[in-house]
Amino acid sequence: MNVEVRDEKFRAVVGGDVEIEEVGSGFEFTEGPIWNHVEKHLIFSDIPGNIMRRWRPDGSIEPWRQPSNMANGNTYDGEGRVVTCEHATSRVTRTESDGSLTALATHYGDKELNSPNDIIVKSDGSIYFTDPGFGRMEYFGRPREQQLSFQGAYRLDPESRELTLLVDDFDQPNGLCFSLDESQLFINDTMRAHIRVFDVNGEGLLENGRVWAEVTGGRDGAPDGMKIDSQGNLYVTGPGGIHVFDPAAACLGVIKMPQGCANFCWGDDDLKSLFVTASTSLYRVRVQVAGRRTF
Repeated sequence: MNVEVRDEKFRAVVGGDVEIEEVGSGFEFTEGPIWNHVEKHLIFSDIPGNIMRRWRPDGSIEPWRQPSNMANGNTYDGEGRVVTCEHATSRVTRTESDGSLTALATHYGDKELNSPNDIIVKSDGSIYFTDPGFGRMEYFGRPREQQLSFQGAYRLDPESRELTLLVDDFDQPNGLCFSLDESQLFINDTMRAHIRVFDVNGEGLLENGRVWAEVTGGRDGAPDGMKIDSQGNLYVTGPGGIHVFDPAAACLGVIKMPQGCANFCWGDDDLKSLFVTASTSLYRVRVQVAGRRTF
């Protein structure tokens, strides 16, 4: 079986078993998948390959942006523009409709960001991203001295471009996602193997941070990509594959992947296809509960 059922509710969310379909391979390290529900294609990053690619349902894969500045996480803003975390430049950028790049965030104060990693956009247009140090390491980025003394998470105001540090006490913050009503923000910590949750106040800042769940298992893997489905179930990469939690933080089970997986998103017309970036490959897994559109 390709699943580990820890709670019977898993069958209604994911299924009693799943088929894992490889739809692309031969990459170096895949990350940052995002589904375009208008144009019906998937964009994903290959960090050490220094390229972003586009996959279409006919199976074709083509370069989308090269070089990519060792892009990692991606998302869409409300206008359907791609917003990207770049490891090699320590920037958050936006790809405009004409293909040009706009740098949205590069520094906190007078110091370079570490290496923006994963990113989401709130319904009001504000951008939230994590900033661990992975992009300053060999293979996953450009080795160089880190200027900031902490690894944190930030909010970028869409109008003023003001960058606000939200929290700075992570070891290596990574995946992040909002609750369905955006009243809470979940952020995982790769090295501590747990997920924290914060209340989001009226100004978009974070309060009352606490550990929400531990991500456990006997195989290799750690918290990285993380998202919420249309019913509020939280999916996160972890030991052995993708771990699925219900809204009450109970782990329902694990989708067991053939390679260590870094990230995923929902796609196809019904948003029930889970596109998984896993090491050198791209996979598709059909689940029972749909994900959500990002723009």
